[in-house]
Amino acid sequence: MSLRCGIVGLPNVGKSTLFNALSKAGAESANYPFCTIDPNVGIVPVPDPRLDRLARLAKSANVVPATIEFVDIAGLVAGASKGEGLGNQFLSHIREVDAIIHVVRCFEDENVIHVAGEVDPQRDMEIVDTELLLKDIETVERRIDRTSKLAKSGDKRIREELAYYDRLLKSLSDVMRPARLLETKPEEAEWLRSLSLLSAKPVLYAANVSEDDLAAGNAYVDIVRNRADAEGAVVVVVSAELEAQLTELDAEERRDFLAQIGVESSGLDRLVHAAYALLGLITYFTVGPKEARAWTITRGTSAPRAAAEIHTDFERGFIRAETIAYDDYERYGSESAARDAGVLRSEGKQYEVKDGDVILFRFNV
Repeated sequence: MSLRCGIVGLPNVGKSTLFNALSKAGAESANYPFCTIDPNVGIVPVPDPRLDRLARLAKSANVVPATIEFVDIAGLVAGASKGEGLGNQFLSHIREVDAIIHVVRCFEDENVIHVAGEVDPQRDMEIVDTELLLKDIETVERRIDRTSKLAKSGDKRIREELAYYDRLLKSLSDVMRPARLLETKPEEAEWLRSLSLLSAKPVLYAANVSEDDLAAGNAYVDIVRNRADAEGAVVVVVSAELEAQLTELDAEERRDFLAQIGVESSGLDRLVHAAYALLGLITYFTVGPKEARAWTITRGTSAPRAAAEIHTDFERGFIRAETIAYDDYERYGSESAARDAGVLRSEGKQYEVKDGDVILFRFNV
């Protein structure tokens, strides 16, 4: 499944530097606002040592990891919702992504100008959030105007829909609460989805620090965490400049360097995994001599729907899913050994695929 995460924030907070490190795409990065106008896009593999282990066990000729698409969106400024700084164009790019990675500047550097003059994570986050909310308010107001006319027919369902939009507008405008935090009933979810609101998208905060603060964080990071905690959001602490340097090292050199500064894994790995979790995603594997491959699905996906990620014929002619848990596959070393040990399961149409399942789909069309 195709997944897109938009990297947003004010100008000069490290978005493009982080994107460069993520994708090694060489997106332009400069010390002035709006150096990114058109969004840069990078396809990033999801680091998963389980896939490498399975490939070694099966002696697979090819290894294909799961991927996430990252979009580097130009810096927002106050007034973006009214078109300031080419804001309307940038906001439309945000509308097209599945989740938002909000990069917040948490470092001091006199050589990197701040558009507001000084580093203030709380103010910076509020500027971005406010612009998204203001754009959403416009969207909901237009929907209320249109639905109000339809509600004059007396249709009960339309009146309920209008009542939901009124409640949503009040939350957005009076309380300045993002749409994702408004309690929405299952029967109201489709109305919310139909609006494609910017503030309805799940958010992950990336606190961008200097290398010296990567291990322990700093007071700026604490501010970001406090805000994220209030929203039930996650914070990943990264050093975009350091991550850019790490991409020039081989795997062993990266491990040694991270160990020296007291960090277990790179910020990029943590960011990718956090984005994966934010979207409620899991991985299953297909393994054989030709290829070991990771497939991305939403948690709770049935076996036939998971099979459709490979090919729609797999879902249409689904018979069963021969399934081995990753730990069992690793323990016994092969599909045949797992079968002999009795840990290979034959799962039907109602089975919900679990993270780490190694699956061979049987189908007939």
